Amino acid sequence: MKKKWWKILCVVLLTYSILGGLLFDAPRLNILNETIRNLHFHVTMWFGMIILLTASVVYAIKYLRSNDLKHDHISVEFANAGVVFGVLGMITGGFWAYYTWGEAWSGDPKQNSAAVCILIYFAYLVLRNSLQDEQQKARIGGIYNVFAFAVMIPLLFILPRMADSSLHPGSTGNPGFNAYDMDSRLRMVFYPAVIGWTLLGVWITSLRVRTRRITQALED
Repeated sequence: MKKKWWKILCVVLLTYSILGGLLFDAPRLNILNETIRNLHFHVTMWFGMIILLTASVVYAIKYLRSNDLKHDHISVEFANAGVVFGVLGMITGGFWAYYTWGEAWSGDPKQNSAAVCILIYFAYLVLRNSLQDEQQKARIGGIYNVFAFAVMIPLLFILPRMADSSLHPGSTGNPGFNAYDMDSRLRMVFYPAVIGWTLLGVWITSLRVRTRRITQALED
């Protein structure tokens, strides 16, 4: 039971955040209106993605320091889960953009940076799968992971703010939700949703790592 408490918490938080995001009263804001509910899905998934990719690079560094493949296995599975969340975040963001900006993809600087970020991590996964030797795969993958994370930070948090114009909150003078419209009603669902999605990513990662180790044991 001690090992299952966080999984139970994950289910509870996700259930609460999904129902809360759909049913709780939301502030009526100009243009956004009911679409503000997507905050609890699009933004929280991206928060989860960033946390998972941070865990991935931490384990990549642990592998590079120790050459222990267990760290590499955890690193790549955190990256897999993070990429899934990133793709889901882009899809939900596209729906949101369609109903508020008029089109799902407008070439907004934040959208472009997010797409490049996801493509960099896709390239990381493709690179790993193109190599056969486990140590070589882990070593090259670990170095690339560090590079990808270092590029992700300016892509998501710096370059969009330097663009001349952006419709996305938090860019080029367009205020982010925390300063503009993130009232107590949204926070009641937003923060539990971030924790819930992150725990789901950890859960997926733990299952994938366990499956990988079982497969390796059977092969040996």
